[in-house]
Amino acid sequence: MKPKLSLAFAFGCLTLASCSKNYFASGESPKDSLSPATVKASGITDIAVALGSNAWLTQSSAGAAEVVVDYGLANWTSSSSVFSAYFRTSTTGTLHLALRGKVPGGSSQLKITAAGQSKTITASGGNYHTIDVGDFNLTDTGYVKVDFQGVSKTGSYFADLSDLYISGTATSGRLNYIQTDVYWGRRGPSVHLGYTPPAGKSVEWFYNEVTVPTGQDPVGSYFMSNGFSQGYFGIQVNSTTERRVLFSVWSPADTDDPNSIPDSLKIELLRKGPNVQTGSFGNEGAGGQSYLVYNWQAGTTYRFLTRAVPVANNKTEFTSWFYAPETGAWQLIASFRRPQTNTYLTGLYSFLENFSTETGYIGRKAQYGNQWAMDTNGTWYELTKAQFTGDATAASQSRMDFAGGVESTKFYLRNCGFFSNFVKINTPLTRTPSGTAPVINFNTLP
Repeated sequence: MKPKLSLAFAFGCLTLASCSKNYFASGESPKDSLSPATVKASGITDIAVALGSNAWLTQSSAGAAEVVVDYGLANWTSSSSVFSAYFRTSTTGTLHLALRGKVPGGSSQLKITAAGQSKTITASGGNYHTIDVGDFNLTDTGYVKVDFQGVSKTGSYFADLSDLYISGTATSGRLNYIQTDVYWGRRGPSVHLGYTPPAGKSVEWFYNEVTVPTGQDPVGSYFMSNGFSQGYFGIQVNSTTERRVLFSVWSPADTDDPNSIPDSLKIELLRKGPNVQTGSFGNEGAGGQSYLVYNWQAGTTYRFLTRAVPVANNKTEFTSWFYAPETGAWQLIASFRRPQTNTYLTGLYSFLENFSTETGYIGRKAQYGNQWAMDTNGTWYELTKAQFTGDATAASQSRMDFAGGVESTKFYLRNCGFFSNFVKINTPLTRTPSGTAPVINFNTLP
C-alpha cells in the first residue's frame, strides 16, 4: 500500500499486465527463457528493457486484439496498431536497438521508429531469439519513444516480443525505466502540493480552485483539490462516459479492508447531497466514501470547500461542498463523522494521480489556484507557499515524467506522458497572491 498522502482511492483500476491468460502462441513461453539483465547482440552488450513493463498499445483500431501483458507484446495482428516503449537517457550519441522475440509462423516485416528515424526489419523463427534492428542517432537527452508497427506478414500475426535491447554510447549514462513495482510504474508517478498553513491558527475551512486544461484529462485521472490528514476531495475521469466528484474520509483503523473495521472506528455518514452515492472504500486505507456523477469539463474552473469541526466524544465532522459554474451554486457532497479524532484541518495538500495502468503513457495536468484557509475566528488567510513532492515511483526515478510549479497566480501539477523536463521532488514553490478572498455565505450552504 502506498502512503495515504501519496494516493487517492484507485477507482476502477484495471491492468492487463497482471492477467494470467496466455495470449502468446503455443510453444515456448517467455517464462521458459527469460532474458537476463544484459545479453550479447551483434557483439554489443545490451540492456534489456522489459516490454511488459515499459510498453503500451498507443494506437489501435476498433476491436483490436493487441495487448500488453506481463511478458510483452501479444496478439499482434493488425498493421494499424502501434506499440510504444519508453526509457530515459542522460547522454546523446548512438543508440543500438535489438529485440527479443519470435514469429510463430512464417516471417514478418516490422517497422521500428525512434528519435524520428525508422527501420524496417524482417523477423522469423518460432523460438525466442535476438532480432537485430540497428543504430539510431540521439541528439538530445531525455525520454526516448520506440514505436513498433507491423508492415506485412506471411503468418497469422506479426510477432511476440518480450524485451527491447538497448546499447551504444547513448546508453553509457544513467538510464531510467520501470524495473520493479511494475503496477505502480505503469500507473505513473503521483505528485503533490503540500500547502503552508497560517502559523499558529486552527483551520476550520479550506477553499481551493482547480482548472484542468483542455486535452489534459485522460481516463484514469484524479485531480485532488482539498486534501487533509484524514481524507481528500476532488474530481476524477472514471471512463470515457463517466466523471465524478469524489470525497472520502479514512477510518482511524489501520486496515485496507472496510469489512474488518469495528463499529467503534467506522466513519459515520451524517448527510449527503442530492444524487450523491455513498459507501465504504478499501485498498489504500479504508473509510467512508461519497461521489457525485458529474460531467465536469476541462477548461473550466471548479471550486472546492471543506470544513472540519471537532464535536463531543472525541469525534470530528468533515464536510465538503462543490461549486460548478454550470449550476452557479454550492452543492453539498457529504458530511462524515470520524471517531477518535479531535482536530481542525491539518496537512492541507492537493495531488494529481493516474489510477489506470492502461493510460499511464498519456500526460495530464491541472492548475490549482486561489487557496485560502479560514481559522476558527472567521479570518481568511491566503496560502501562497507549497512544497512539490512525489510518491515512491517518483522517488525511485523509475518514472521521471513529473513536474510541479507556478503559472501566473496558480500552482500546477503534471505527470505521465513521458515528457523530459521534470522538476525535482521537494522543490519549494511560491505563487503570486490574488489578494481576493472567496465570498461565501456560510449560512446558506446546503
